[in-house]
Amino acid sequence: MKIFSAEQMRMADEATMLSEKMTSLELMERAASQIFNLIHERLQGSPILIHVFCGIGNNGGDGLVISRLLLEHGYNVKTYIVNFSDDRSKDFLVNYDRLKEIASEWPTQLKCEEDFPQLQREDMIIDAIFGIGLNRPIVPWVVSLIKHLNTTGCFTLSIDIPSGLYTDKGPDDPEGVIFADVTVTFQLPKLVFFLPETGGYTQDLEVIDIGLDRDFLIQNRGIGILMSKNEIVSLYRPRHKFSHKGTYGHCVIIGGSYGKIGSVVLATKAALRTGVGLATAYIPECGYEVVQIAVPEAMVIADSDDELEEITLNFKPAAIGIGIGIGTSEKTVKAFGEFIKENESSLVIDADGINILAKNPDFLKIIPKRTILTPHPKELKRLIGEWEDDFDKIKKTQEFSKKHNCIIIIKGANSITVFEDQLYVNTTGNPGMATAGSGDVLTGMITALLSQGYPPLHAAVFGVFLHGNSADIAIQKTGFEGLIASEIISHIGPSFLELFKRPSNEQPKK
Repeated sequence: MKIFSAEQMRMADEATMLSEKMTSLELMERAASQIFNLIHERLQGSPILIHVFCGIGNNGGDGLVISRLLLEHGYNVKTYIVNFSDDRSKDFLVNYDRLKEIASEWPTQLKCEEDFPQLQREDMIIDAIFGIGLNRPIVPWVVSLIKHLNTTGCFTLSIDIPSGLYTDKGPDDPEGVIFADVTVTFQLPKLVFFLPETGGYTQDLEVIDIGLDRDFLIQNRGIGILMSKNEIVSLYRPRHKFSHKGTYGHCVIIGGSYGKIGSVVLATKAALRTGVGLATAYIPECGYEVVQIAVPEAMVIADSDDELEEITLNFKPAAIGIGIGIGTSEKTVKAFGEFIKENESSLVIDADGINILAKNPDFLKIIPKRTILTPHPKELKRLIGEWEDDFDKIKKTQEFSKKHNCIIIIKGANSITVFEDQLYVNTTGNPGMATAGSGDVLTGMITALLSQGYPPLHAAVFGVFLHGNSADIAIQKTGFEGLIASEIISHIGPSFLELFKRPSNEQPKK
């Protein structure tokens, strides 16, 4: 599913009005009716008191339509107009008059803190104050209103996005944003729902189809793609009956140092579980017996020291994962640099490999095109520098990706794979993955996919999805706290199988 910017959504509205020869008022009625239908389906005429808070723009117009439809269906509704300006959109004014025609009491005007209503915990709030149109700081008394609504404990539904959020930068006041139980957004998801600083303002997201112009939606690629199961299945490369281990590539995992051999064990196991034909671990001598015993399916090449001081291969692997547990000693940095100069294989660089790149930017000039970097937040900061907010972080990551022609995975609750201007937002994973070794597993998985012939971008987004999905399956047995990296590896196979499971209510095709 595509992710559009606020400007692209505005253009989609205009394209729809043009193609269907409809007015903005008619489009507003259609969109708000869809939200009403969802609310009505859930509430089924419940007698709870519903408080609808409307701004004075088009998001407020949506709220007025919903208020009217709720009243027409017998719901107990109180409507409030948040008068933060003298300007009102034309569609707001039309729907304000329509509501007044049927309401037994006119909407309550809010102009200052003394006007704030008292709500009961069992009431419901519909937030239609700003939506995606917010483009300037909120006046102080409205910030206070938002904070007041957040303290009520009422179930809260936001229309399009929680009021107080911008679509292209972090909030001015982290407390001055509606905390929504559900956000119902129009047609396509918005990036704010998937970033650490802004995603926490809504617990559940509903994306509703309001019939925007299909040609426009198809022809415009958006700012990103939400990578769900449907998108991932299309990337899968099926295996053929007469294939053999050579068909699926030979990968090498390079890393480890004294006390950090476990990272190579995890990555190598993950690579094998993800389907690579052959796997070799390239490690310092101190880890030789550990890896041979822990991963009998893998081959091992050992350096002659407790740290890697030379990285030399007498064959060309299909792909290489490098950097996990490798350390940043002077001799290892030198070995890394010499290896990068000679290497011709596809690369995944993680952990200390990224730290070495950050300290030696000249190495970035000689890494292969579309090398995949998998930094955690601190490693990313060493690469791209400090950022102001999540949007600035993404912008700087995109600039880095374009400059060095590489793919970067921003790890998080919704890991984002960045390649040039495009974002690929992951939908799998859980808090249990915040555990030692989880990143090493991801490195092994992506390296294995590269080895099997997946293009680098496909390997990155597919690997991230499988990684999270494996953890989602695992926590059904372990819970969040009980999840360890080895459990993620043991559920890679079931994660592949789950890709092709039909929903329990779906009948097989005849």
